[in-house]
Amino acid sequence: MNTRALSTDQREGFFSWFFALTGKERRTFWSCKIGYALDAMDTQFLSFVIPTLIATWGLSKGDAGLIGTVTLLTSAAGGWIAGILSDRIGRVKALQITILWFAFFTVLCGLAQNFTQLLWARGLMGFGMGGEWTAGAILIGEVIRAKDRGKAVGMVQAGWAIGWGVSALLYALMFSLLPPEWAWRSLFLLGILPALFVIFIRRFVDEPEVFVAEKKKAARAEGQPSFWQIFSPKMLSVTLRAVLLTTGAQGGYYAITTWLPTFLKTERHLTVLGTGGYLAMVIVGSYAGYIVSAFLTDYLGRKKNFILFATGSMCIALAYTRLPVTDGVMLFLGFPLGFCVSGVFSGMGAFLTELFPTAIRGSGQGFSYNMGRAVGSLFPLMIGMSSQSMALGEAIGIFAGTAYAVMILAALTLPETAGKQLES
Repeated sequence: MNTRALSTDQREGFFSWFFALTGKERRTFWSCKIGYALDAMDTQFLSFVIPTLIATWGLSKGDAGLIGTVTLLTSAAGGWIAGILSDRIGRVKALQITILWFAFFTVLCGLAQNFTQLLWARGLMGFGMGGEWTAGAILIGEVIRAKDRGKAVGMVQAGWAIGWGVSALLYALMFSLLPPEWAWRSLFLLGILPALFVIFIRRFVDEPEVFVAEKKKAARAEGQPSFWQIFSPKMLSVTLRAVLLTTGAQGGYYAITTWLPTFLKTERHLTVLGTGGYLAMVIVGSYAGYIVSAFLTDYLGRKKNFILFATGSMCIALAYTRLPVTDGVMLFLGFPLGFCVSGVFSGMGAFLTELFPTAIRGSGQGFSYNMGRAVGSLFPLMIGMSSQSMALGEAIGIFAGTAYAVMILAALTLPETAGKQLES
């Protein structure tokens, strides 16, 4: 009897696809989702402890910004390296290595005695942070069948919002139980927890069948494809357009999330931005955006879904910077902000998985996503420089609008891949 067909018949609705998964596919799904949540948890700790470090260590805002920038740049490099590594040694092994990496260096952040040590530890942690996204996105994308790939990968991406929420709860707990000078260290020391999760992955998660078949074919051919093939005449156009797509998504995200709080506090004089209620609205909106976008990317197609959420993000940026709002209105605007700017990313993993052939999928996906992250990380800097000669709100609107316009143009030129079967 076909148990997959039977379970699909018995379970109807939005999540019928999940009940149709095999045991192997479900273990892979949860491993990638939990791994992504743990990555987010460790990553978000820094944003919560910066005020304490400024107070206890005398860090300047410039020092704090440097830590953030270095982390983004190293995560971009780590994502590409992890992609190449996943093509060489396997998706599962690359996932294990990256989780252990970011867990180890997160703990070192908690042991840092000065700014320089923290900068180095956090910078090295970034390699694992970026690498985990690449390895996990490729793994889940190759395991799930074509018609459900967008939903599955998007729901894995939603693990980021869960990890963000967990980090906020742990921050509240640690700072209520311990004095600040110990509380911030305890948060980073909790970063060891993801390392324990690797034991589960090592025991219960297998390499995707399409990857195993490709490795056997490469062995018979006595040759390992070079990661430089993503720049070959056949693939160069796809690679560059994929970089533009991810640059638009991440440039817009960093432009909005980095500078909007400053704009609203200094120019609009709103106080709700620093409250737990506003943060909760953004996190809940973010999770909802991931989930809705995950379903829409299969229902509408990858390209239409990107255009929909990019347009929504542009509108949110316009509303925040142009419309007069009160603290009460701003509290509720946190939900659509999180919904739109996070929903943009939900279909990204599946789309990039489908754009590149199996032999160079890790290299292509790792490079295109993380080159976009590297270029996108420059947007906050460019906004800061531009705000010296124009209003901050205007600068945010121009750069965020440009970023999402680039994303829409790239989506229009790239092929639609929804439902594509992956071949070795």
